[in-house]
Amino acid sequence: MTNRKYKPGKIRERNSENILAAAEQEFVLHGFKGTSMQAVADRAGVAKANIHYYFKNKDNLYLALLENIIANWNEVLADMSEESDPADVLSRFIRTKIRLSYTHPNASKIFAMEIIQGAPYLKSHISQAMRQWVKDKSTIIQSWIDQGKIRAIDPTHLIFLIWSATQHYADFDTQVLEVTNKRQYEEDDIEHIGDFLEDIILAGCGLKPPPKVNLP
Repeated sequence: MTNRKYKPGKIRERNSENILAAAEQEFVLHGFKGTSMQAVADRAGVAKANIHYYFKNKDNLYLALLENIIANWNEVLADMSEESDPADVLSRFIRTKIRLSYTHPNASKIFAMEIIQGAPYLKSHISQAMRQWVKDKSTIIQSWIDQGKIRAIDPTHLIFLIWSATQHYADFDTQVLEVTNKRQYEEDDIEHIGDFLEDIILAGCGLKPPPKVNLP
């Protein structure tokens, strides 16, 4: 029998993802101060030394988790360009963010808690990488306006609007579910929320929603 072999890079990636997933659970339940490296190790099913090997300390682990959350959110706009169809790009952005709020609500809550506390760990990232990301995407949206593809709106505040509208359903799920008399979101709810936000936001940009596509 041939032993199954894993490349070191793949093993490291798999172990890091496992640890980050466990950290997400612990940080959302107990906050930064209440989370211990041992608790993360126990949830991940690894030795605490393994977490120190990959992330050195709790600060680095928390920051890596936050940066991973942001990267997952931003990935959907990686191929956005001046030549893109605005309706298609904005629709994918809205629906992907809603989907992530449904599938990864803890990620959104951890990010919200960090921001509410004054972004002690993310301030540098926000003032540098995130500021540049928003500037780059806003420049593309402005180019769409200049080309007459969408009506004149504030590109930066459009991004803020999509962030806030989509993340609301994760950050304030208790409120939404109580008001709508539901125990949890169902697939139909996510589709309806996506339809609603897409219709309202695109209409504000002078656009019509594109034909629906199934997101993974």
